[in-house]
Order: sequence, then C-alpha cells, then structure tokens
Amino acid sequence: MTVRGGLQVDTFADEGLGSVDRAPLVGRAQELDRLDVLLRQRSEGTGPAAVDVTGEPGIGKTRLLTEFAVRARRHGVTVLRGRAGPAEPDSGPPVQAFVDSFADLDHRDRALSPALAALAELVESPWPLPAVGDTWDGPGTGVGRRADRVRHIAAALGRVPAPGLVLVLDDFHRADPASVALVDHLLRHPLRAPVLLVLARRERQTPPVLAPVLARAADSGDLARLALGPLTAEDCAAGLVPGLAPDVARELHAAGLGNPLYHRALAHARTRGGQAPGAGPVAMVLDELAPLTEAERAVVEALAVLDGRATAELLTAVARSRSTARPADRVAVDEILGELARRDLVRHEGDGRVLVLRHPALPELVRGTLDPWRRRELHGRAATALAEAGAPVTERAPHLVRATTSWDAAVAAELVEAAERIGAADPACAAGWLAAVLALLPDSPGHLATRHDLMLRQAQALGSAGRVAESRDLLHRLIDACRPGGREQRRGATGFEATDTTTDATGAADTTDMAAATDTAELRTSAVLLCAFMERHLGRYPEADALLRRELERTPGPRPDLRTWLVVEWGCRALFAARYPEVRSVVARTLDEARRRRDEAGTAEALTLAALGEAYEGETATARVHATGAAALTDSFTDGELADHAESLVRLGWTEVFLEEYGSAERHATRGIAMARRAGRPFALSQLLLCSAYVHFLTGRVGTALGLAEESLDVARTLGGAELLGFSGALRAAVLLHARPLGDPEALAAAEEAVATLGTAEGWWATQARGLLGFVVPLGRDPHRVREVLVRAGGDRDLSRLQPSLRPQYLELLAGAALAVGDRTEAERVARRALAEAEPLGLPVQRSAALRAWGQVLAQRGESAAAARAFTDAARESARSGATLREAQSLLLAAPMTRALGDASRAAAQWRRGRRLAVEGGARLLVDVADRTRPAPPDGVPGGRLAVLTPREREISVLVAEGLTNQAVADRLCLSPRTVESHVARVYRKTGVETRAALASLVVRDGVGDGQSLRG
Repeated sequence: MTVRGGLQVDTFADEGLGSVDRAPLVGRAQELDRLDVLLRQRSEGTGPAAVDVTGEPGIGKTRLLTEFAVRARRHGVTVLRGRAGPAEPDSGPPVQAFVDSFADLDHRDRALSPALAALAELVESPWPLPAVGDTWDGPGTGVGRRADRVRHIAAALGRVPAPGLVLVLDDFHRADPASVALVDHLLRHPLRAPVLLVLARRERQTPPVLAPVLARAADSGDLARLALGPLTAEDCAAGLVPGLAPDVARELHAAGLGNPLYHRALAHARTRGGQAPGAGPVAMVLDELAPLTEAERAVVEALAVLDGRATAELLTAVARSRSTARPADRVAVDEILGELARRDLVRHEGDGRVLVLRHPALPELVRGTLDPWRRRELHGRAATALAEAGAPVTERAPHLVRATTSWDAAVAAELVEAAERIGAADPACAAGWLAAVLALLPDSPGHLATRHDLMLRQAQALGSAGRVAESRDLLHRLIDACRPGGREQRRGATGFEATDTTTDATGAADTTDMAAATDTAELRTSAVLLCAFMERHLGRYPEADALLRRELERTPGPRPDLRTWLVVEWGCRALFAARYPEVRSVVARTLDEARRRRDEAGTAEALTLAALGEAYEGETATARVHATGAAALTDSFTDGELADHAESLVRLGWTEVFLEEYGSAERHATRGIAMARRAGRPFALSQLLLCSAYVHFLTGRVGTALGLAEESLDVARTLGGAELLGFSGALRAAVLLHARPLGDPEALAAAEEAVATLGTAEGWWATQARGLLGFVVPLGRDPHRVREVLVRAGGDRDLSRLQPSLRPQYLELLAGAALAVGDRTEAERVARRALAEAEPLGLPVQRSAALRAWGQVLAQRGESAAAARAFTDAARESARSGATLREAQSLLLAAPMTRALGDASRAAAQWRRGRRLAVEGGARLLVDVADRTRPAPPDGVPGGRLAVLTPREREISVLVAEGLTNQAVADRLCLSPRTVESHVARVYRKTGVETRAALASLVVRDGVGDGQSLRG
C-alpha cells in the first residue's frame, strides 16, 4: 500500500496504468512536461485551473493522460479519471464523467479522506432533473436545485487538501449538460485549492454549448490549451511498431498521417494477415461504428469501398444494407450523411459536394472487416454506378478487379485499357490490373496470343515500377513459351492445331499459321529486347549478351527495324560492360542499313550509341560527328516520339557531357526529364537527372546539381540495380563534397555507402562510382587511401580501366596523391601521362586537369613561374568549356604561384575571381579553400587588398567598418543611399568578402593605423 494525498491506494492499481500491455507513448515529452508544469503551478496556487487537451481521434489524448496520471500519482497527487458518455438525453446519470471518475474511490479510500468522500457523495447522489421547459424560479425549482448542486460540488472541491487532486475527464465532447454546467462554474469561479481539471475532447465533435464555455475560460487565462499534432515518421518507426522495414514504416506513416492509433491499426492489418481483421488496434479504430444503424453502416461501407471519397449521388447508388435488396433512397442517404457528419465519421470536402471519411486510413480498415461476398457486391455496384456516371475507365478499374471472379472479355478489355492509361503515372497499379486479367484468362489455345501480349505488357509495367527481377523472370517465361517448337508453334493463335497436313486447296490454313508464327516471332523479339534491358540493369551482361546473340542469329531473322533495336541493345550491353570496340563494326553496319531504309528512329538510336561509344573511348572527333547528326534527328522528334526512344536521349545527353558541350547536354537533358516524367520512363529519368546534375555541377551551380542528384538517387532506389544505385550515390557524394564546408564528413560517408552497394559489379557505372570515391576521400589526410581507391578502380597504376575520355582528371588526382606521400618521381610520371592522354582528346576540361597535375609537380620542384603558367592555362582551358568550378579551382592554385613571382596584384586578381566563382556557384568547399589561401597584402602597398579600391570605395569601406549603415554613410558623405549600395557591392566584388562584418575585419587587418590613410 502507498499513501497519496491522504488516500491509501493499492500499488498494483497504480502500476496498472503503466502496464507493459498498454500502447506505447511516443513523441509526447514536450506535452508531458507542459502538464507537469501546470500541475506544479496549481499545487503552488497559481496557473490555470484547467487544461483543455484536444486532437483528432486516435492522436493519443488518452494515452498521454494515462502517462500524466502515473507521473502525478508518483508525486503524491490523487488522480481520478472519468469518461463522458453519449450526450443523448436519458443515456446516463447527470455529470456522468464526474461520477465515473469517483468510481476509483473504494470505501477504504473514502474513509481516509473525508473531503473526497463528501465530494463523491455529492456527485453520486440523485440529481434533480428539471422538466422540459423549466426556467429559473428560485432555489426550490428543478433548475434552481441543480444549480445549488453545482455550487455545492464546487465548494467541496475547494476543500481538497494538499498535495491536491487531478480530475481527468476524457471524451468530454460527449459530456451531458450537467457536466458542462459544472465545468462552466469551475472555470468561471476558479478554485483556490490544489485541484487541476484536465479535459480531453475532439474539436470537431464538441457541442455548441461547450465550445463557448472553453473559449471564454481560455481568453481569461483560466484554461490552458494543449493541442496534440501528428507524430514524426521517426517517432512512429522507432516507438509505435519497431522492427518494420524502413520502406514499410514510411508507407505506414504516410497512410496514417502520423496518427499513432491509425499507424498501429494499419500495421496490424497489413502485417498480421492471419489474425481477425477487426482485432487489436483495428477494433479500437472501428469502435465508433458499433452504435450505427444498419443503414448508417451501409453508407460507411459504401464510402469505404469508394476509397473514402464520393458524392451523395454515387453513395445513393452504391449503398444498400445487408438485409434488403432495395436501392437506397436519396433523402434517406442525405439524412444518414447528416448524422454521420455530426459524429465526425464523414466530412465535407471543398464546396461540400464531395464527402470523405474522417481519416484516409479508414477505408482500408473498414474494407478489411467486410465479408468477401459483401465487398465484391459493393465493388460491383460501384463499378456499375461509375460507368453510368461516365467515369473514366481508370476510376472503374479498381472496382472491376475486386468484383470480377470469372473471365469476362469486356471487363478484361476495360482493365487492359485502364492499365495502358495509368502506366506512366502508376506502373505498379497497371501491373496489378494486368495480373488480375491474366489470372482469370482461360488457359486454352484460343487465348494464347492474348496471354503472351498481356505478359509482355505486365513485364513492362513491372520494370517501370522498379520490380526489375520480377519483370525479368516473367519475360523468361514468355520467351520460353515463344521459342521455336514451343507451344504456340504447335497451336496457332486462333486455336487451330498445327499438323503436317494443314494445307487445303486454298492454302488458308498455311496462311493463318504463317501469320501466327510471324506475330509470335515479333513478340518474342520484343520480349528479348525488354529482357536484355532488364538483365543489363541488373548487371547481368553475359546473360544479356547471350539472349541478344541468339535472337540475332536465329533463322529466319527478325525484321529489319527490330534487328536495329536488337543491335543497339547489344551495343549498350557492350558499352556498359566497357567493351564497346567489340561491337563497333556491327553498329556501323546497322547505322548504314537504317539510313538506307530511311528509318529515322533506328538511325537516331544507332547514332547515339555510336556517339557515346566513341566518346567513351576518347575518339572525340568521330563522336562529335555522330552526336551532331543524332541531335539534328532528335530535335525533330515530338515528345511523343521521344518517349519511345528515351534511352537514346540519355545516350545523347551523356555524349555531349563527355564532349564538354554542356549547353547542348543541358538542353537535351532538361527536355528529356520533362518527357520522362510525363511518359513514365523511370530508367531514363534517373540517368537524365544525373546527366543534368553533372552539367550543373561543372558549370558552377552546385546547389541545383545537388537537388538533381538527390532526385536521381531517389528514383534509382525505386528501380533497384546495384550499379545505377551506386553510380547515382557516388555522383551525389561528389557534388555534396563541394556543397559542404571543408572537412565535412557527410560526403565521404555517402560515397562509401554508394560504393558498398556495388558488391562485385565491374561495369561502367561501378567503375565510375569507385573512381568518384577517390575524389571524396580527403587527400590531405589519407593520400594512401586515395591511391588505393584509384588503382583498384583503374586496374593498374596507369588507370587503364577507367574511361579514356575522363582519364586525365583521375590521373590528376593520382598525381596529387603521389605528391602527398612524397613520391615526386611517380607524380611526375603520372602527370606526364595525363598530358599525353589529354592532348589527342581535344577536350579543354581534360587538358586543364592534366595541366593542374603538371602544375603541382612544378610547384613541388620550386619552379613557381612554370607552375603559375600551368595553372593559369588550366583556368583558361576550363573557361573555354564553361566549366566554372574547374576554372575557380585552377585560379586558386595559380594565385600563390603568381604571388611567389612577386606579382601580388595579379595574384590578388586571380584569387578574387576564383573565390567569386566559387561563391556564385555555391561551392562552399572551394570558398573555404580560398579563405585558407588568401594572399597576403602586396609588399609596400598600404591597405593590402583594399589597395585595389578607388579612393571613394576605400572611404566607404572604412565607414562601414565603423558600423555605419548605408543610410548613415550616405548622410555623412552627402550621397544617395543607392550610390552607397552600388559602391559597397563593388567593394564586395573586388575584395571577395560577402558581409559587412568580413569587410570590417579586412579593414582592420589590411588598413594602416586607424584606417585614415585609406581615405586618401
């Protein structure tokens, strides 16, 4: 036994509130602390007399107050908890919530606390109920006697001794009039006793009589408001249903809107399929449906089947109770909807025509408790009603899928049409609808062609939805079914059995079989093409190669246009396996054939493949010719045509990146991104986003580049595929490195995570990702690891396995690592190789990388003049291609060398331009590097960096350093504020500072004496 507030209460009862069986309390620490403060204030005789806890159903009001009760009792406070009942007349005793709360006191408790015993007796004794229409006629009337009872209860509460009492009244939106009157009195006449009244209610269900009572008390400061909002995704994942996969936890949070009860209910419904659908937290959510009449329940069920959103007209057509086959009456439905709205089960949306269930998770939970036959019946009526209303087939399809249990050709046609329409926006849904049609399709010869077509469509949808392995497996089954001698070769598409004696006098049977065989061969080729693409995405290059070779070598071969597509896919397989020279001649022949046929689409496909292959290998002149032709063709295509050649646009964009034609690359990538979004081409979208990110990064728009790279990574995650995911993550890490301050560890962690996803993959993307890791590892801190990473990615100390057209930039980094470990001989060898490899490429950015590598070697030798020329030439080369980031890097390397030659003014100019380009490009890393290598003031020149300013600019700088605003400077010098602003902007640009504080610091450091000499 423990003593609290003069009462002896069983410890077991107290611990029951903290039972391990209760729902977890998550993310409410701040609210609990607020309640603790309010309780402490009441015990001290200050603060509000009551707390109004509000929130959506299921948001955790009761759970919060349970925890508060436990904490309050641990401080010796007596806690009584009650729950208001239904507000209908004659449904319970007056002040029901108060009566319920005093049920916690047994006879022994009452004996120990006379004040509470007297209070309980007042509350629980019969109340005088006035007759209908009674008015106040004095203390002897029913109304008067009830008012006296309210005052007596209030007086008894005022005699509660310390340490006090907490009255928790839950569901107070359902309070009876007497309870409301008692609370009103307590709020208008706050008690001086240590009593805290805690009300929990739902805002939308609060009756009109209660709302103004609480509003007045809040305005007067006698009532504290505490509104509970949704929980974060992190809180829900860690505390409500721990152990779920991260993607499942994110889905639950999105569906439950951060509401803990709905989150738990959805988790129960989705992860415990073997248990009763209405058990556990689901039962708590659906408890409000228990009092509904059969007709009201039917309307809720109809609204749930309509996914929680419908008009009254549609509900009237769908709603029908279980016990009657008669259609619902519109007037009756309107009345039911009014009652459901009063209960806050149904809400109005927009202009009021559309009705929705209270929470978006309710439809799923209600549907889960329906009998299967009832659910099918409602879905069938919904499909019919939507068809009669002229709804699009995509709106009818979810109901057709759930209502149809046997083959129906008309329904199947609608579902296939719906899948076609929705495929771009929701390929997973399209795949599900096609799977439903396939499941019902009869397994008979007459439906073989339909089955194969549906399998190909479903495989396309599965791939677009990121379920690449499923798509590949389905395509393997389809290819097996279509192989020569397979089932369809023995049975025609129309169901006729093919035999050795199928030819009649007219040859009709032979014609039918030949047409069916042709259709089957073309379908097989389409399946092989798609399957090879999926194999390539999964990094299974040998499997893709074998599939494509067999299809190309079969007799009779595919028709010419399909053969072009097969060769292009075969070439892509070789390119991504870094083996393009093996297919170069075949691609060239295929390109010539496509041109002779005037096949523009095939020509563009072959051109972009050839262009990217040659650009990869460093044959830049040939690549440029192919890219120019491909761009001319691609620009003539409509977006609709481009949607069928999305991968071709990806190849063109990356070719232009490697050729350092950044403007063209950005233009094509931007167009492709918009097209891929509309047409639902996620594979192309991810790569085009990466292409655009790389262009923005090199041209000095780091913030935009980071956003594009992160979006690309998000798309790659949905698609799977280790190489694409690893490359996307590594490129994002490289951009992140420049976006963050010098020394920030996040980029390295991101790059290591990206490379870890690659496993044993050795394709183009995997090699590039591992090479990019070398750029992110801090060279100054761990040069040995930089060398190790680069040599592993490149295969040897010449990095011969890395892309030839990008190799000079990797050799630059390798030379820097050799210098950092003191191996000047190796650094010189690597730098000379970089120069040799960059020369035939004719690519300014790659030549600038080689020049920087050589400049570092020269600087180590002490040859400052040669090093300054190398870095300056590197900056000039970068500027030629618009590679702003590389120009800034080169200038910041050139400045110290130029300063060492004694040309301080030119060194300062190089440093300022380099830093300004870094600032404007959002390259925080380079800004920090610039600030660490800030050149010293020129020898013998007063004012240092400020010497480059005009006399007026120096004068204004000194005044700014003294703390004067632009207006104050204008007043002092008799100038206009706009003129002062212009001068300050020029000062920032010339000195490389960005803030008034930085300028003040520069004046103090570089000025002479008190700065007066700077004004002359």
